[in-house]
Amino acid sequence: MTSTLPKRLSAHDLADQLTQQRVQVVDVREPMEYAGGHIAGSLNVPLSRITQADLPRGPLVLVCHSGNRSAQALTQLLQHGHPQPLADLEGGIPAWQQAGLPVRKLKNAPLPLMRQVQITAGSLVLLGLILGTWVAPGWIALSWFVGAGLVFAGVSGFCGMARLLAAMPWNRVTL
Repeated sequence: MTSTLPKRLSAHDLADQLTQQRVQVVDVREPMEYAGGHIAGSLNVPLSRITQADLPRGPLVLVCHSGNRSAQALTQLLQHGHPQPLADLEGGIPAWQQAGLPVRKLKNAPLPLMRQVQITAGSLVLLGLILGTWVAPGWIALSWFVGAGLVFAGVSGFCGMARLLAAMPWNRVTL
């Protein structure tokens, strides 16, 4: 492949490149996310380690969930003078799946982090309502606290509950 690799590839273009063995896919999501579904044959190098990693030779296509982290990784690698052609997958893994292309899931992959947040937040709100009704009215504050945290997460993009859940032992994945 020449160094004229486009900066962004569609899912079908990437599938064609992979069929022709012209590129290597580097998935920049965290191992937990990678375990939940990734492009077969892709290499997992989280964004936080992308500039320190020993990446394969040849053209690379960076992949993440939405395209944001892969774009960041592309920028970081270019700033560090990465010599090979680089691109990222437009729309990330969801675009790959929407194109009808397969993902490989590892056995024992944890639930997706957002589902864990939804289960935990919903359980805490329900617990606060039950305890507030049957034990002591002050327990309703738990529901208020969780609701405020979810609003803050939506507005700021920072979800403390997701960070906490990601650090839990059941979410530690070794590849």
